[in-house]
Amino acid sequence: MSIEVKNVFKYFGEQAAVKDISFSVKKGEIVGFLGPNGAGKSTTMRMITGFLPVSAGEIYVAGLKVGIDNLKAQQKIGYLPENNPLYVDMYVKEYLEFVGRIYKVPNLKNRIKDMIDAVGLEVEQNKKIGALSKGYRQRVGLAQAIIHDPEVLILDEPTSGLDPNQLVEIRELIKTIGKEKTLMLSTHIMQEAEAICDKIVIISKGEIVTNKTTTELQEDASGEFLFVEFQQEISKSQLKKIKGVTHVEDYEKGFLLKATSMDELKINVSQFAQENNIILMTLKSESKSLEEIFKDLTV
Repeated sequence: MSIEVKNVFKYFGEQAAVKDISFSVKKGEIVGFLGPNGAGKSTTMRMITGFLPVSAGEIYVAGLKVGIDNLKAQQKIGYLPENNPLYVDMYVKEYLEFVGRIYKVPNLKNRIKDMIDAVGLEVEQNKKIGALSKGYRQRVGLAQAIIHDPEVLILDEPTSGLDPNQLVEIRELIKTIGKEKTLMLSTHIMQEAEAICDKIVIISKGEIVTNKTTTELQEDASGEFLFVEFQQEISKSQLKKIKGVTHVEDYEKGFLLKATSMDELKINVSQFAQENNIILMTLKSESKSLEEIFKDLTV
């Protein structure tokens, strides 16, 4: 595994920001780390990169234990923080040379040229960073994160604040880079994770609530439900007594039902309404969007 997080906790005073989380990222895999604001995404990424110590648990990057082999582990990592801290008074090439020297990158002049070509900075390469748009600043951030050819790339909200055109460009760039790296990116946008990632890990209130491949989550979303709406007030407990019903949840002004046999469910619901003199207003098949699944898991 390129990244292994094992039973990790992080406390700030008595407040637990991260609670007993475990997950792994394989070599060559692009993993989306999702959650609402304040869920613990950035805290977890800072612990993986060694910028924050864990309170308990273990993290390994490329087989090196973070906190013990910090310097060696950080040499294996490329990191783009959420706020993308750049030296805005430096020119693009000057800044990349500065970062490259820190990492002691060989053949640095050629490597800078390769990075500028790779992230699409050719037109802006002779400008000061402070004169660049946010989209191009993100490109500079990506270039500095990969200039030392790391095995693992950690991107924290890499598309935050971009306009629609910039967002598409940066997403495509991340997908291209991800073909050669183990890549973990945080976001709170489900569509973004679906477009880029092989696997999605969702964190809520400091705890992992799902860890599935993108395909598995798409299958969850496409699963069929039966939406029912009644004129009278009905409780979940009443609906759970309908033959075959395995799942009941509130949805809009009615309920979503699942059963062992969806084909028989419509008949059973109709019989339930008739037997109890209840007016059935709506009875139709529904599927959930990935956004709705995200909302269900993080509410």
